[in-house]
Amino acid sequence: MLANTPFQRLQVKLGKLIAATPAGERLPSEPKLAKQLGVSRATLREAMRTFETQGLIRRRQGAGTFVVGQVPVLESGLEVLESIETLAERIDLDVSASDLDVTQILADEKQAGILDVPLGTPLTRVRRVMQADDRPVAYLIDTLPQGILHPDDLESPQFTGSVLDFLLARGDPALNVARTAVSALGARSDVAKALEIQRGDVLLHFVSQLYAESGRVVDHSSSYFLPGYFHFHVVRRVGY
Repeated sequence: MLANTPFQRLQVKLGKLIAATPAGERLPSEPKLAKQLGVSRATLREAMRTFETQGLIRRRQGAGTFVVGQVPVLESGLEVLESIETLAERIDLDVSASDLDVTQILADEKQAGILDVPLGTPLTRVRRVMQADDRPVAYLIDTLPQGILHPDDLESPQFTGSVLDFLLARGDPALNVARTAVSALGARSDVAKALEIQRGDVLLHFVSQLYAESGRVVDHSSSYFLPGYFHFHVVRRVGY
């Protein structure tokens, strides 16, 4: 890519600095680095976001910014719905769930419409952070009718973080397809905190409805992925 603008040239300089710094080493402090590169701290912070969302650097509150180095990439075609655990198993990567929060809520108007249940229906909301390579890489939220999944069900040792895998292993209900909307968005404050990134950093966002064979929506999910750790693609046929 040609660096035609001052901001692009700044990113090229930062990229070279990060590439030349051994993994695990700390970059110069923000004030020092901004002075060295001749930019404001706000401009430097904005330029560094690209490398942070790619997983190449990691900012730690009160400690500084550290180079991560080459990160493992979880790759999947969007034609098949698979859990993060399944993707990680392919590349022999250990993943785990942390900050698990299972809550009983009552369906509001929006949730009732999505899940096609009466207003006030008891729902189970499952929020957790998925960790890989000792850092958060995804923040997942699933909402299901309690008739499908009760909070007590997730006390089972069979639940390791994937609601999809848990439902498949249980075999009830028979799952059919998922409809997913894919977008890129800036992280809101609660998601940024969970993923240890800055508010506004770009994330991949999947919003899905999982259907049973009967056509019933059994799970509404919202998933936030760090782009540097995930590579999603679509195989498309040529139309005639």
